[in-house]
Amino acid sequence: MLLPGSAADVDPQKYGASRHAKTADADPLRDVADELLLQDAHNLRKPILAICYGLQALNVWRTGTLVQDIGSELHSKINHEAGRAVARAHVVTIDPISNLASILHADSETATDVGNELQPLEIAVNSSHHQSAATAGDALRVAARCPQDGVIEALEGTSPGHFVLAVQWHPERTYDDDAASRALFKAFISAARNVS
Repeated sequence: MLLPGSAADVDPQKYGASRHAKTADADPLRDVADELLLQDAHNLRKPILAICYGLQALNVWRTGTLVQDIGSELHSKINHEAGRAVARAHVVTIDPISNLASILHADSETATDVGNELQPLEIAVNSSHHQSAATAGDALRVAARCPQDGVIEALEGTSPGHFVLAVQWHPERTYDDDAASRALFKAFISAARNVS
């Protein structure tokens, strides 16, 4: 299951928060569809790749919480809302013991670029979001953060053998010119092929 981005924001009532002034309207139809698909993917252990809003929806579905507006709540100097015009907005630091790191170490295109398997990895990413995960939901762990402000940039599932990866950036935008972006999709497709 691929959960793409959206111009909407997750309804803060879903994670027990009051609405921030900068929170965009929710998309109730998308929310219902995402929740049904997530339940199915979880029950049948189907691979899940979530992108931007998809990360936020997955996290809230797993009882996590969100930062509703990074700029005003965290006072970050990083422009997480850089948008499509900025191909590489900032770097993310990837936990060296994460599945995300394993994906990059195992991929033939990225293996020589990512260095020592025991050291955190840094990759440059695009950025088009004003919200992020605040606390990781049940059965999710933080896999990457923006080193300058600590914003959670990737989450992954903790259940062995179930591919669950969520990234705050948009690897589909940089697929053609970025080996790390291609590695994420290759790993997702490989996991989908191996579903019994």
